[in-house]
Amino acid sequence: QEQPVESGGGLVQPGESLRLSCTLPGFTAHKCGAEWHRQGAGPYRDWISTIWTHGETSVKSSVKDRFNVSKDDAKDAVYLQLTGLKPEDTGTYFCKTFGYAPWCTKNWGQGTQVTVSS
Repeated sequence: QEQPVESGGGLVQPGESLRLSCTLPGFTAHKCGAEWHRQGAGPYRDWISTIWTHGETSVKSSVKDRFNVSKDDAKDAVYLQLTGLKPEDTGTYFCKTFGYAPWCTKNWGQGTQVTVSS
């Protein structure tokens, strides 16, 4: 089964920015939405943001002044813009798709690692 593919992570210094991408061919055609989640050192994944089919967004309150979620329907891509990065933002970021269509429900991808360190 195909799954979302995350990319764009890396090792950055505090205060720097990254743009994470999540791509899944067919995402737009099936009217899916997507969530971003972060897994730190522990086994749990924390919700970070959601973007719905029609573009409405929601971002976790503790990061909403620094993180922004968007999508490009033509590219079947969802983005998470991270700015003003802090060491506590370190973790593996995962994209999870959802929607009324069963097709939108996929397995978790491999994630993309973000490390913020001086």
